[in-house]
Amino acid sequence: MKKDKRHDKIIEIIGKYRIETQDELIARLREAGFEVTQATVSRDIRDLNLVKIATADHRYKYALSAHEEIQVSSKYLNIIRETVVSVDYADNFVVLRTYSGMAQAAAAAVDGMGWKEIVGTLAGDDTIFVLMRGRDAALQFVARLGQICGGGD
Repeated sequence: MKKDKRHDKIIEIIGKYRIETQDELIARLREAGFEVTQATVSRDIRDLNLVKIATADHRYKYALSAHEEIQVSSKYLNIIRETVVSVDYADNFVVLRTYSGMAQAAAAAVDGMGWKEIVGTLAGDDTIFVLMRGRDAALQFVARLGQICGGGD
């Protein structure tokens, strides 16, 4: 449980801030009340498949790995960017809120992305439930959607 909470916080931190080093990540975790060592953070980075990516200003930051992702067409990305209002999760369920009447289109875009960690989607008028294969998959999916919708750098 402690590890899951720490992983949640790491994903939140890298989504909010440009974290360039393990030391910066350790400092942010400690500010949030997690007493961690460099070895623990190093294992967490490996467990979460974090990688360093280039930013627009030619610096680097930690992000979730995209190596398993299928190249997603810009059509699907645009649909998600233009329709999704908020994203949240509970355990291995992700809930997407969309503008009224847009959930079906957004769910079709999510399905079309082909992410293997998604078991399935169910869409209403403005809400989509996404069943994920596990909690870590849900966390990573939420972080990816945050990046698609403009979160982070």
